[in-house]
Amino acid sequence: MGMLYKRGTVFWVKYYVNGRPIRESTGTDKEKDAERFLKEREGRVAMGQPILPRVDRVRVEELLKDLQEHYETTGDRNLREADCRLTPLKSFFTGRRVSALSGADFTRYVQKRQDAKVANGTINRELSMLRTALRLGAENGKVLRLPVIHLLKEAPPRKGFVDASQFQNLRKRLPEDLQVAVTIMYQFGWRLREVLTLTLSQVNLEAGTLRLEPGTTKNNEARLVYLTEELKGLLAEQIDRMKALSRKLGRVVPFRFPHLRGPYKGTQRRDFRVAWKTAVEAVGMAGALKHDFRRSAVRNMERAGVPRSVAMKLTGHKTESVYRRYAIVSDADLQDATRRLTGTFTGTISPALDSPHPTAQNN
Repeated sequence: MGMLYKRGTVFWVKYYVNGRPIRESTGTDKEKDAERFLKEREGRVAMGQPILPRVDRVRVEELLKDLQEHYETTGDRNLREADCRLTPLKSFFTGRRVSALSGADFTRYVQKRQDAKVANGTINRELSMLRTALRLGAENGKVLRLPVIHLLKEAPPRKGFVDASQFQNLRKRLPEDLQVAVTIMYQFGWRLREVLTLTLSQVNLEAGTLRLEPGTTKNNEARLVYLTEELKGLLAEQIDRMKALSRKLGRVVPFRFPHLRGPYKGTQRRDFRVAWKTAVEAVGMAGALKHDFRRSAVRNMERAGVPRSVAMKLTGHKTESVYRRYAIVSDADLQDATRRLTGTFTGTISPALDSPHPTAQNN
C-alpha cells in the first residue's frame, strides 16, 4: 500500500515497485489531487506498466548520462570522442531542468565556449550532441517539448595539403622514430592517435601488414594495410630501437612509438608538439598541421587512380564527403573535362550542334 505525506506544503507519495520503495513529489498541496496521483501510480504498478518520470523534474545531466549509456550499449559513437563533447555540456547545463530550457540558455553556452576560444565547428558538434540527448529523452518519455537549437556558421574547412617534396623536407627534420610515424600518416591517411597508439602486436613484418583493431579507430572499425617496402624498412628499424629500449629499461615496452628519452621514457607518446613546431618552422611551413597528412593521403590516392572505395578502406573514411569538402578530384577527371570542352571556345563545334534547328529552317 502507498501512503501520502507532506514536505512543507506539497504532498509526496510513497509506493512500491517490485518491493522497492519509490518516493515522489505530487507537485500539489491539494490532498484530493495527491490521492488521485497515488492511485494512478499504484494502478500502473499493478498493471505492470512503466512509471513515467515527471518531465518537469528531469534535469539535463540525466539526459546526457542516458546518452552516454546509449553510446556504451550500442557502440554508435567512439566513447573517447563522445566524452570529449559531453564534458563541457555537463559543466554548463548540470542542475538545469529540461522543461525550463530556452534559446537564451543555448546562447549563453555558445558565448561561454567562444570566450574560451573554441571554434564554431567544435561548438556545433557539442550542440548536436545535446540535440541527440534531447531526442533520446523524448523517446524515453522524459521530454515533452524539443527546444530549438540553432547551429553556428562554421569557417570553411581547412584545405592544407603537403606535397611529396614538402613531406620529404619536413620528415628529415624530425627524430628517426617520428619519421616512421609521419610516414604512416602520409601514406595511409591515418590519424595521429591511431598511429601513436600502435603496439607490437599490430605490425606483421613477415606478412608486410599493419592493422588497427576494432574499437581503436574513430569509426570503431578495424583497418588493415599492406606496407610499402620503404615503410617496412622504417618499421623494422623502429622495432630495433624499441627492443634496445626494452633491454635498457629491463621490461617490455609494448608501444610502437614510446618516449625514447626523458622522464617519460618507455611510456606511450600522446603527441610531439615541440618536435613538430621545430620541424615546420625550419622548412618554412609554420602553421601546417599534422592532420594535413590525412588530407594529402586522400589526394595522393585519388591522383594515383586508387578507387575511392579502396582509399576509404585505407584511411577509415566512411563517406565520400572528404572529396567534396576539400574539392579533391583526380587529374584524369580534369583532363577528361578539358577534352570534352575542346572546340567549345575555338568555334569548332560539332556540326550537329552548329546546324540550325529544323523548325527554323522550315520557317
